[in-house]
Amino acid sequence: MFDMGWAELLVIGIVALIVVGPKDLPMLFRNVGRFVGRARSMAREFTSAMNQAADEAGVKDIQKSLKTATNPMGAAMDGVKDAASSLTNLDPDSETGKMAADRAEQSAKIKAAHARKAAERMSREAEEAKRAAEEAEAALSEVKAKDE
Repeated sequence: MFDMGWAELLVIGIVALIVVGPKDLPMLFRNVGRFVGRARSMAREFTSAMNQAADEAGVKDIQKSLKTATNPMGAAMDGVKDAASSLTNLDPDSETGKMAADRAEQSAKIKAAHARKAAERMSREAEEAKRAAEEAEAALSEVKAKDE
């Protein structure tokens, strides 16, 4: 606030207690609180009025043009981001929105079919590996039987 620490506030409180007295101290603090509240609200109103006047005067447009002049690459990227966001916000009732929904549905079907095929392939490979392991075990048992 005014770059005062707790020690300074404590000294001010003790002096106020001595000067004003314990009976009138709560009333004084209440009035000071009201004054500070009014001052803050007036400062907020002033700030918002100045921002509104700056907006009406076109300061934001000037600021944007200065930004474009000083950083053309950043301004170009901002333009690209704005364009990309406008393309991704589709109305679901429009033709483009309906096509996007159809494509999403088809994509989900394709993903499901690929997952099913992958599961079948993995199952088939597991069965083949199991058969190969059984054949190897059978061959090993035949070799042991011949050795005995």
